[in-house]
Amino acid sequence: MSKVWQRSRQKPLSSNWPEGVGRVILPEIDSTNAEAARRAGTLSGPVWILAHRQTKGRGRRGRAWSDPVGNFAASYVSRPGGPPDQAALRSFVAALALDEALVAVTGRPDSFAIKWPNDVLLHGGKLAGILLESVGQNAQVTHLAIGIGVNLQHAPEPEEGAVAPVSLMAETGVQITPEEFLDVLAPAYARWDQQLSTFGFGPIRQAWLARAARLGQPIIARTVTQSYEGTFVGIDDSGALLLQMPQELRAIPAAEVYFS
Repeated sequence: MSKVWQRSRQKPLSSNWPEGVGRVILPEIDSTNAEAARRAGTLSGPVWILAHRQTKGRGRRGRAWSDPVGNFAASYVSRPGGPPDQAALRSFVAALALDEALVAVTGRPDSFAIKWPNDVLLHGGKLAGILLESVGQNAQVTHLAIGIGVNLQHAPEPEEGAVAPVSLMAETGVQITPEEFLDVLAPAYARWDQQLSTFGFGPIRQAWLARAARLGQPIIARTVTQSYEGTFVGIDDSGALLLQMPQELRAIPAAEVYFS
């Protein structure tokens, strides 16, 4: 039997909203990351943009992202400054914030795991994805959009060879609206982002590894041109995947990961 998330009935969560962060709710948009790019030039501060429906949602490498009404689709857009490799670390911040928010609304810390580089798993199935897009000038990031999709109510059709998608409602019975979920996710993201800004990537890296899927197990990492098989042993200080292969320890900065 499904259940409505009870915390939303007790009190509004807007009092927990992070100070100085905007909040935009749209009924329909092509893509929240595309909308973030359109608004980036006029930002006075960071903003969360949530859409009840995306008509052209996308994932990594230009893949379409299925977004039925009731699922979560939002982007956090900011001007972090700094070089692109530092901005990219916020993928790990977003993953930890997602994990924290999902645990908060379900009370099931052992049900979730984070899959490198950008997915959150529930009972081993793909529940959520993260997509970072940035614009830079003079080796500095002028704006960063972190797109997040979560299958709150509906799981899309599976892709061949990929981790099967799942929905929060089907797996846990928890019903939560996109706005309610954003009210939990936004303060979680603000806390983890502050940790990154204050203490650097080290504590983020350790927290991420504690939630990592298939750590210490065989995986396959596929880049555009190569496929590597080995044991997933961690991530380095840049966030690259560390794969122990028979003859070497290889750091892989970008790839698609498949479970063998």
